[in-house]
Amino acid sequence: MLEPAVAGRIVVSTNEDALAVLRRKSMRQALYDAGAPVMADCLLDLHAEAHRDRRRLENRLFRRATFEHFERTVLPAAIASTLAPAITAGSGDLIAIGYRTVMHLTATIAGIDVPPDAVAELEFLTKLFSRGATAVHALGDHDELVGEVEAGMELFQRVLFGPSVERRRELIAGVEAGRIDEDELPRDVLTTLLRNVDDLDLPDDVIRREVAFYLQAGGHSTANALTHTLDEVWRSDIDGLVERATRDRRFLQRCVHEALRLHPASPIAQRRALEACVLPSGTEVAVGSIVVADLEAANREPALWGDHADRFDPDRTVPDASTPWGLSFGSGMHACIGMELDGGALADAGTELYGTVAVLASALLRAGARPDPEHPATLDATSARLHFSAYPVTFAA
Repeated sequence: MLEPAVAGRIVVSTNEDALAVLRRKSMRQALYDAGAPVMADCLLDLHAEAHRDRRRLENRLFRRATFEHFERTVLPAAIASTLAPAITAGSGDLIAIGYRTVMHLTATIAGIDVPPDAVAELEFLTKLFSRGATAVHALGDHDELVGEVEAGMELFQRVLFGPSVERRRELIAGVEAGRIDEDELPRDVLTTLLRNVDDLDLPDDVIRREVAFYLQAGGHSTANALTHTLDEVWRSDIDGLVERATRDRRFLQRCVHEALRLHPASPIAQRRALEACVLPSGTEVAVGSIVVADLEAANREPALWGDHADRFDPDRTVPDASTPWGLSFGSGMHACIGMELDGGALADAGTELYGTVAVLASALLRAGARPDPEHPATLDATSARLHFSAYPVTFAA
């Protein structure tokens, strides 16, 4: 006879169990408690009705037509302006290029106006808020990190967030008074939240954190996915892979998905059980238990992905029970809202939407970007997550 399950910490590592944890509505998000200065009451941290209502509202912004506009119109200009100085210099840093290219895109989506003299603050805050959001995996003094993030929030309020709110409130008032047309309003997260502040009972500090979350999430995940993708392409021993990835953007998108499978933005998901349950493997979960889904292990499960599940192989056959990126974009209520913005649409979706990572990686490869042989990449020593802190590259003359 089985003993009753006792609340504790349970780690699951199979795709089936991890998927059940992500999809079960009685499992509440518990990964971002340590990142409260950025994440408290944000969409990714909400549960049940509160999550449903805000997700429905913000989903209106994250539609394929919007992603296509960003990819075809906004992104090329951002890539050109960021790459030009690095190409002229003959060298650059892959992570810096990734951040600088996408931070204006994510600021546009989040609803942050960026004056020319505040670009440095935008980059600093994007990286700081990323560290704060992933505090659960940060190495070093946690209280010190919290203090840095809180000071960063004050800077954000003064330089970027406050002026952006003021401009949007004036525009919203103009629409309500009939002075301007509805289509003159920005289509961004901040405007959407300000127009629905009473319906969702949103205090100013929650709106600020929600916008800060969107600001950092796009920059952080995209820069890391870009770096891991090109690192895998360059290090692979598959003949002709670099040339194929340079020539064929759809194949490069498959490289992105394979790199995402091997290197999820978050290596784990963490939930708190609000009800007792039994997972597909037979593991009993008691009320109050912390359940950790090891996404990296689930994405490399040999029973699903084969004997060479750890190997980078963009030509691999994707199992019917999975997606090309495994569980790296999550599943269930907290599936990544910007999945197609970052990873694009699959080839059979009937659209040429490749995703921000593939488009940026393509531009770098076509410009002749390669790892700098004299300055090897280094890993981020401030996080337990497998991130690079520097990845020097050169450009072919």
